Amino acid sequence: MDVAAMKVLAAALCMAIGSIAPALAEGRVATAAMEAMGRNPDAADNIFPKMIVGQAICESTGIYCLVVSLIILFVS
Repeated sequence: MDVAAMKVLAAALCMAIGSIAPALAEGRVATAAMEAMGRNPDAADNIFPKMIVGQAICESTGIYCLVVSLIILFVS
């Protein structure tokens, strides 16, 4: 296998593996927030913004994987 093929394979694996954890984490954050809001609807105004921040932090992991994949592909 040549270097270009190895770069593409490494970038693909980085995105494949690095996308699973943020997806699962965002689902778990949303599930926990919805359960909390369902149990205590009066606290929904306090929980919802924290849920959005938590999902943004989880999503940043996926963005870091994208950056690493692009570095693998385009840096010599």
